[in-house]
Amino acid sequence: MKAFSANKKRKRKDVQKSNKNKEKRLAAGVLRAPCDGVFTLCVYARNFGGSVKERLRRRRGDTRRHALRNKIFHRGIRAKDVILKVNGKSVSDAEELTRTVEGSEGKAISLTYKRGQVEKTVSITPVYSQTEKKFKTGIWVKDSGAGIGTVTYILPETNEFGGLGHGICDGDTGELIRMRQGDVLNVTVHAVKKGVAGAPGELKGHFNTKQIGRLYSNTDCGVFGKLTTLPEQPAEIIKVGTRNVLEEGEACLYCTLDGGAKAEYKIEISAINKNASGSKCFVIKVVDPALIEKTGGIVQGMSGSPIVQNGRLVGAVTHVMINDPTVGYGIFIENMLRTMTQYME
Repeated sequence: MKAFSANKKRKRKDVQKSNKNKEKRLAAGVLRAPCDGVFTLCVYARNFGGSVKERLRRRRGDTRRHALRNKIFHRGIRAKDVILKVNGKSVSDAEELTRTVEGSEGKAISLTYKRGQVEKTVSITPVYSQTEKKFKTGIWVKDSGAGIGTVTYILPETNEFGGLGHGICDGDTGELIRMRQGDVLNVTVHAVKKGVAGAPGELKGHFNTKQIGRLYSNTDCGVFGKLTTLPEQPAEIIKVGTRNVLEEGEACLYCTLDGGAKAEYKIEISAINKNASGSKCFVIKVVDPALIEKTGGIVQGMSGSPIVQNGRLVGAVTHVMINDPTVGYGIFIENMLRTMTQYME
């Protein structure tokens, strides 16, 4: 199976990451932009009562910026909100918002944003930052992302594909990113960071410039799209195995590591939840000495790696346990196929 990714273009400052969760999704985004021409919004606000943390480093002498962040917060804008319009006009990316703010000359601007299904409009007045010599709003935004993941299957009749087995979520808020569309690119994996207890490993590689497909849907059960160019490696037609035929015991997963060749590795399946509808349907444990030697077990970038049992495609790898990289979760393949049918129609 091929790895896939997309152009990267993110507005980020002093992002703090956390590994407090006991399990971790295995891949980051494969996105060009969120849906409807909007972008996710994170607010950096200081509530001087102490309930909201300041997430940007405080810069001495620029107290007006901190006051502005507090003002923005009390205007009602929160992390995870999505900006739709600026001054009544639809906004498509972070640069467009930045240009409007910096060109405001300190005059009030209106922001229309969406939280859940509710839209609201607020008026804010940018403040001149003495440190950066620009007008600022006290918020930061991002409009897209990129990462490495694995294509699980390709439908031979249509060249439509499914991958990852879980959704692409914002690395800071944990929310599913609402996607407009994305590019699919070949990835050359050139190294593997080995996973250890407490520190998940990852596949490292570089994106090739040629686009080979489009990504149309980002869901809790995977990402879905259509390839315009099929992988060079030969792929065999395989039957699908539903949850009713999945058994505890031996199986294998396929993944692409350094060198670019697809390889098969032994795993064991246990704790099957026949009623699971999401991305954590059963537990997998890597028992293949070769994979453990190369990666330590399951690493980031292996999301979507196909799981085969008794000659049938039964699922895909989705998560890794942080405290034991040889153990993770898998999703039923039928969950991916059913979700794909809903979102690709």
